[in-house]
Amino acid sequence: MKLIQILLPVTDNKGQRYEDAFFKDLKRTLTDRFGGLTAYTRAPAEGLWSNAGTHQKDDIVVVEVMAKNFDRTWWKALKSHLKETLQQEEIVIRAQPIDVL
Repeated sequence: MKLIQILLPVTDNKGQRYEDAFFKDLKRTLTDRFGGLTAYTRAPAEGLWSNAGTHQKDDIVVVEVMAKNFDRTWWKALKSHLKETLQQEEIVIRAQPIDVL
């Protein structure tokens, strides 16, 4: 079993919040494919990184699903779609093996 997490910015590069419809569509897509999800949206997490000597910050939400199989091609296509839709240089999607008790 895999736990797959998607780290998504709350706002675009100009500080404008993404529309709720975007997140609703993503949640529907993931729920339809994986049977459910967990979205940490109440208190955005803070993403920090260094870029060319300057520190940058994003408020992010984390969406996660559990999957028996990890279809790398499907996830790469989703990542590409998210990068284009959100106009981001990078979107982090990470997968790790888990034991469900």
